[in-house]
This record gives sequence, C-alpha cells and structure tokens, in this order.
Amino acid sequence: MRIIAGVARGRRLVAPAGDTVRPTGDRVREALFASLMPHLPGASVLDAFAGSGALGLEARSRGAAEVTFIERDRRSLTALERNVASVGLDAVRIVRGDTLALVRRGGLAGAPFDLVLLDPPYALEEEPLAVLLADLVPLLAPEARVIVERASGSPAPRWPATLQAEEPRRYGSTVLHRARSGPFEGGRGDGASGGGLGA
Repeated sequence: MRIIAGVARGRRLVAPAGDTVRPTGDRVREALFASLMPHLPGASVLDAFAGSGALGLEARSRGAAEVTFIERDRRSLTALERNVASVGLDAVRIVRGDTLALVRRGGLAGAPFDLVLLDPPYALEEEPLAVLLADLVPLLAPEARVIVERASGSPAPRWPATLQAEEPRRYGSTVLHRARSGPFEGGRGDGASGGGLGA
C-alpha cells in the first residue's frame, strides 16, 4: 500500500495488524481521488474510521489543506501513527475515539469539513450509519462532499434531506456512495439515484 500521487507520491504505508480492517485498495483510491481532484486544493478533510489513514493521507498529499483522522482501534491507531510519521505531511491530526460518538458531540477540530471520507466496518448496520450521516450535517461546509465506502451487497446509505445523492461507483466488491451538501439541482437527498453504477 502506498500514496499514489501528490507531494508524498510513492511513500509506503503499513496496514493495521490482524484481519479486522480492510484497507481501501490502490485501484479504488486512485479512481476516487481522480474524481475528487477539483475539490481537494485547500480542503479541510475528515477521514473517519481511518484505519491506516490511507484515504486522508492521499487527500493531504494531493493538496488538501488539513486532515482530521478519527480512529479507536488500538492496532489501527498504531498503524495510523506510523504512517503519519513516515509520510511526513503536516496539518494532520489524530482524534482517538468512537466516530459515532465524536461526530454526535460535534466541535471537531477542522470543521467545517469540505470532504468527509467514511469507511466504516461493513458490519455497521443501516440505522447507525443513517444517524451518523445526519449528525455530520452541522459539521459540513457549503458544497461539501461525503463519500461512504460499503460492500456491493449493502443497501445505499439513507442520506439526510440536506445531502444530495450522486451516482455511486462500483469497483468489484466495493461501492463508493457519494453525496454533496448545498442547494439541490433536481435530484433527491434520500439516497435515490438514477442509472447504473459506473466503474
């Protein structure tokens, strides 16, 4: 696993020990960040359920102004801290704790966020994910992007009405669900979207 592009391109990342964390693969990260490039320069990013930190570090490498990581698992925190130190990028902070509780509490450093990257455990059920997305709304900047990584067999997130769902993208067994805040342009904020899944 490595940083794919930007100022830290090629830097190696370590994955958390054990089999409870599934780092986002290079192919998925490359496709995701290619689509996000216009929105990254100067952005404040939240990487929740951060694991190794690969998503947030990729964003910072590609021009995001600052990144806040949230992680509670001890082994994941060890890997995350090693990666932050080895990549050598500044303007990153690690918040230790439970994502659902911290987002609900509000007041996270770095808010309002322009980009939120959520890679929760695939076992996280639909209802707590919907609550988390609703709790995120006060922490978002205008025109913020929210990305949720899920297994291809999982239902689409139930987006709050203030978030407009965009076309999801499927990469093998992974689906990236996307939404943005801001004024609607036709579309609905309830997780519905038309058409098939793109690659």
